[in-house]
Amino acid sequence: MQSEYVIVGAGSAGCALAYRLSEAGRSVTVIEHGGTDAGPFIQMPGALSYPMNMKRYDWGFQTEPEPHLGGRRLACPRGKVIGGSSSINGMIYVRGHARDFDHWRDQGATGWGYADVLPYYQRLESWHSGGHGGDQDWRGSDGPLHITRGDRTNPLTRAFVEAGAQAGYGVTGDYNGHRQEGVGPFDMTVWQGERWSAAKAYLRPAMKRGNCTVIKGFARRVVIENGRATGVEIEQAGQIKVIGASVEVILSASAINSPKLLMLSGVGPAEHLREHGIEVVADRPGVGQNLQDHLEVYVQAAVSQPVSLYKYWNLLGKAYVGARWLLTKTGPGASNQFESAGFIRTGAGVEYPDLQIHFLPIAVRYDGQAAAEGHGFQAHVGPMRSPSRGEITLTSSDPKTDPRIFFNYMSHEQDWADFRQGIRLVREIFGQDAFKPYYKHEIQPGDAAQSDEMLDDFIRDHAESAYHPCGTCKMGAKDDPMAVVDPETRVIGVEGLRVADSSIFPRITNGNLNAPSILVGEKAADHILGKTPLPADNREPWVHPDWQTAQR
Repeated sequence: MQSEYVIVGAGSAGCALAYRLSEAGRSVTVIEHGGTDAGPFIQMPGALSYPMNMKRYDWGFQTEPEPHLGGRRLACPRGKVIGGSSSINGMIYVRGHARDFDHWRDQGATGWGYADVLPYYQRLESWHSGGHGGDQDWRGSDGPLHITRGDRTNPLTRAFVEAGAQAGYGVTGDYNGHRQEGVGPFDMTVWQGERWSAAKAYLRPAMKRGNCTVIKGFARRVVIENGRATGVEIEQAGQIKVIGASVEVILSASAINSPKLLMLSGVGPAEHLREHGIEVVADRPGVGQNLQDHLEVYVQAAVSQPVSLYKYWNLLGKAYVGARWLLTKTGPGASNQFESAGFIRTGAGVEYPDLQIHFLPIAVRYDGQAAAEGHGFQAHVGPMRSPSRGEITLTSSDPKTDPRIFFNYMSHEQDWADFRQGIRLVREIFGQDAFKPYYKHEIQPGDAAQSDEMLDDFIRDHAESAYHPCGTCKMGAKDDPMAVVDPETRVIGVEGLRVADSSIFPRITNGNLNAPSILVGEKAADHILGKTPLPADNREPWVHPDWQTAQR
């Protein structure tokens, strides 16, 4: 079997690539190890805690023991299903801050500044404000990806924005538009009450064209002959076969599996490859390095009135939510319930937000375990630009063996200082008048945890990944020894091979990573097709005029 282009991974970026390449009339084969995304656990937004905890849909990766988190192993979910992680994630849509992309550009990713990527965000979006305001001129209206907002009927969800304003933070009508900094409504990839994954937005329309084929198989390595990628070796139904690519192979297999596949194919740190008996095709020391993520903790409070989502946290309540969603695609099940957000700065001298806050009108963990105290609410808070860096390395030359995943979380003092400040700023917001009708007491960290030492203990024991791994195939200039791909996403040192997913991020962006991952697929497609990039949009985003001297 042969196509012009072979894409490994039917995730956020891979689906966008398949759509744009097939739209241009090219033949495309997409290889995906996971199965169908059909079923209510994926399609019902309110059921988001289920698919990321199901082996059927998740690769099941775990980190190495993290020395700065008490030796804990953290879960590292990645989608093993059509749609990839866009089919198991929290459906939160965050572009990232303009300065994130300017940093990419300044670090050697020429053509990836905010002015360059803004038109691609507009191309990919069909944004629906739902009458909740926003910056329509900064958004897209006819792209494949539907983006909506929840109706914020829960009083706690509204109270969070009111409290943020009372604490002195600006209210932003659209953090994906002109102004990210402040508090306001969250965007989500939900359409007509269902999860709107990359599979729905991009892959299924591509498959209808007849020149895009999806095959189920386990990618073992890229076939490289005389310095050029010519196909992908896969295992399918117990048989080893090669899917040929007459033009290019594109890895969109995640920040975990893309560097793994490169190394299994002979592209990576030469000494590490030789340790595993792998012939070196291209010595790229940056493969697997520069691993980044967002960590977060939950600041939880008990509620004095029965207004939280806890009233549905029983068999009868869940049956009601599920039945209503199945019949009408409305009700609590039609929202991810992350309907209010905050992007704030830890202190004066920080140019743009370095903390993200997700507000949720229930006290519950990602694994679905609710707080024993019943009615409550919580804010997920965590630093956006940790200086800590980890790595992905091989544990074996056997493709079936998971790689070693070591984030090296919390290895810089700045991480601890930022986390402490984040907790204290959230507490301040929760202490405002808007929450007084509801606030009972703090569940965690708990009112007794006030000192730096006690907060550090809480962070060490309770910090969790926000599931945003990236950076392991860094994009940069060809003369950057740690760069893996150039600004056109071509693997340096190998012809006919590209990487296009969150692994190419030079530095992690503000917020959730689904949106910038799809962006990478969109923009990489134009580079692959040799198209002139979309014209730059040089509008300046809002930055606090007194950021050097004021925290809010």
